[in-house]
Formats: sequence, structure tokens, C-alpha cells
Amino acid sequence: MHDQSPGANKYQLGLAVRRSVLGDSHVDRAELASTDFDRPFQQLITEGAWGTVWARPNWSKRERSIVTLALLAALGHDEEVAMHVRATANTGATREDICEAFLHVAIYAGVPAANRAIRIAKEVLAEMDTESTGSDGR
Repeated sequence: MHDQSPGANKYQLGLAVRRSVLGDSHVDRAELASTDFDRPFQQLITEGAWGTVWARPNWSKRERSIVTLALLAALGHDEEVAMHVRATANTGATREDICEAFLHVAIYAGVPAANRAIRIAKEVLAEMDTESTGSDGR
């Protein structure tokens, strides 16, 4: 469907980057849930955010992940904070990186924003720990 459009290369690159950061299952769910109404939005973020900004060679995925977490936390985008904390499993950003990003948020964007982001990160990281050890604790 996207192969004939002028932005096909940006879309394909963006899709690959998006999959590498967010994981195949997340992207597959988003694509399956898209409708005619939001398909243009999905294409926009795939080409713009993932195929343009995240695909740039100047910063590593780890660096982009840290900055993204700080920005999302500062803006109070809780669902996106959770999604990008989960994505750190693919970007190389560590728990220490997440903590440092949120310390910056506390100073530059406010303690309440950082507090909320830290709460979300703790919940997501605990879920990730549970998933990695399995539900039976192994």
C-alpha cells in the first residue's frame, strides 16, 4: 500500500526503526487497530517521528530514548512515558538513565511531573521484571 507513494522509503525506514524500538508486537497491534480514520496519523508518525527523527545518525537509540522520556515526562504524557520506559529494553537506555532523565525533569519541568513519571516507570519496570522471570518467579 505504501510502496507507490513518494514517502515510501521514509515509511519503510520508519517502520523498521519503530519496530526496533517499540517491538514487533506493539507495532503489529497498532497497525491492526488502525482504521481509515487514524491511518493517516499512523503514517505521519511512522514517517516523521520514526523515519526522520529516530532514524537520524547523530544520536544513538539510547540517547534518543533518554531525551524522549524526559520530554514525555515533562509534558505529562503518561501512556507514552510507559510505552517508552518499556522500549528501553530495545534502546539500551538503563534504569540509571531513566532515573537521571527524570531528575532533570524535576529540576527543569517540575517535581510533580517527575514524581508522576517515576511512579509510572517503577510500575512498568516491575511488570518487565515479572515478565522476564515468568509468572512463576523463575
